[in-house]
Formats: sequence, C-alpha cells, structure tokens
Amino acid sequence: MKLPDGRVVQIEPDWFGKLSGFSLLFEALVLAMAQQMSFAAVARLVNESWHRVHAICSRYIDLAAAAADLSRVTAVAIDETSYRRGHHYLTLAADAAERKVVFVTEGRDAATIARFASHLAEHHGAPSQVRSVSIDMSAAFIKGVADHLPNARVTFDKFHLIAHACAALDQARRLEQRTDPSLKGLRWTLLKDRDRLSAAARADLDSLIAQATSKRTARAWLYREHLRDILDRKQINVVTAMLRQWCTNVMRSRLAPMKEVARMIRKHFDGIVAGTQTRQTNGFIEALNGLFQAAKRKARGYTRFATMRTVLFLIAGKLDFTPFNPHAA
Repeated sequence: MKLPDGRVVQIEPDWFGKLSGFSLLFEALVLAMAQQMSFAAVARLVNESWHRVHAICSRYIDLAAAAADLSRVTAVAIDETSYRRGHHYLTLAADAAERKVVFVTEGRDAATIARFASHLAEHHGAPSQVRSVSIDMSAAFIKGVADHLPNARVTFDKFHLIAHACAALDQARRLEQRTDPSLKGLRWTLLKDRDRLSAAARADLDSLIAQATSKRTARAWLYREHLRDILDRKQINVVTAMLRQWCTNVMRSRLAPMKEVARMIRKHFDGIVAGTQTRQTNGFIEALNGLFQAAKRKARGYTRFATMRTVLFLIAGKLDFTPFNPHAA
C-alpha cells in the first residue's frame, strides 16, 4: 500500500490466514474437513500437498492447545496407545467430565504423569485440583499419579480388568483344547458378549456352559461373567464382599489363568472398588484409541509423534479455534 507521503508498506488484511498464502476461510475449511477425514483425502479435495494441509492443522492445534484453560479439570482418564511399530507409545490424558483430550505426550512411564502435572500448572490449573484419575494397572502410571497428583483418588478402569479376564478365559480354552478338540473354533463365541452372538453361536455356547462341571473353559466363562456382573453393581459394600468372595472361589479352583486375575484384583483391590463410587472408566479413551488406530490405517500409517498429537486433538480435543479464526466455529 502506498501512503500519502510516498512510502510503500505491506499490510496484513483481516482475512489473511495463519499460514502464508492462505485465507482464514480456506484454513477453516481445511480444519473442518480434517476432523472427518485423513490429511491425504483433504489434500486431494483442496488441491494442496499433504504437508500444507498438515501444517495448517498443526498450527491451529498449537495455538488452541496453548490457550486452553484447564482450571476446571478435576476428573482425568489416562491411557496409552501405540503410534509406531517397535514399541513406540504415547500417553494421552482426557477430561473425564467434558470427554475431551487435554494432553498428549510421548512415552508411557511415570514421567508422562509428571509432564501432565506441569501442563496443568501452565494452563491455569494445578495438580492438586485433580480429585480422581482412571488408569490401567500400569505400575508406572500408579507411581506417577502418587508422586505428581497428590489429591487424586485412583480408579482402575474396569474395562481393562475385564480384558484381563477375557485373556485368561482364552488361555484356559487353549490349554484345554489340547486334550479336547471340541473346543476348537469357539474362541470368538466365548470372547464376545452373548447378546451379540448369532443364534447358532448362542446354542454352541449354551451347550458348552451346560458342561461346566467337566469343562474348565466353561467354568472360566462363568467366572468372567460373574466378575462383569459384580463390577456393574453400584453399592460399594456389596461389590467389596462379592469381589472378595470371587477371588476366594477362583483361588480354590484349578484355573491357573483365572488365578492370575484374582491375584491382580487383590493387589489393586481398593482402586478397583473405587470405580463403584466414581463410575469413572477409560471407555471414552478406549473408543478414541479405536478411532485413532482406524484413522492411522486409513492414512496408511502416521509415523511421527507430532502428527499423532495433531490427529488426536483434531478427533477429540474439542479445541476452540474461534479466537484465531472466526470462521472455524
């Protein structure tokens, strides 16, 4: 622009985007599309490179995440997921009340919890404000919460516990199958919920359960279902008594895989029972992990942590972009 005194200066119009060469309206379109499809698909539709689309999303994620207010976060769900072959993991923390991701970092050790505590302090919050944390039974997470979230009551996610019981059931089936070929082909019949089975599969399952006195696999299935019923109850005194009795019954059985589950329950008993009161689980994060892994496969694999972080915040961050782009509502 040429000024009255003859000088020529550059100005930035109000529609100018956060990245050079783009308008705010175009960037808002890319953000909206990227929340529903892969970066490659967005790039094809807008006739831009994958890297340019990723740069737009990454820039807005960085801006919105830096401005996030975490002062009201009191219940947190923490979990890890793999993002690359070769034991490369990231840890994500979600606001359990708002059901949104608030923090993503590399690794799955106790240091990840320390970084989350620091992140809270940097965003108008404090580690002491967290009153409950839902985690799996990872020793690293347990130590991290004890050291860095001093007022948090630990709740062990019941879905992880049921997953351990399912793994024990499958192991019991494989062991018994060596001497009983009739169990072959029943793996998914045993692992799926009965209500989701076909009529033929339900008949096979019922036939097996009717032989519980002679089939260890059938008894393992019954123990798994009883455990699920206990964890669905709401009265803490009832859960406590029934869970202790369940562990006693299992330890008296000859089901070695299920005994491992009973030992694990006894080791983490208080945190498991606490779930009866808080009703807090990692179900939201587990569903998010499924979406993330599906997005990763669809995009033929994301291999950089920075990209993983951007994708997770796009999918479930519920970030507010409007302070930086009025069109990105």
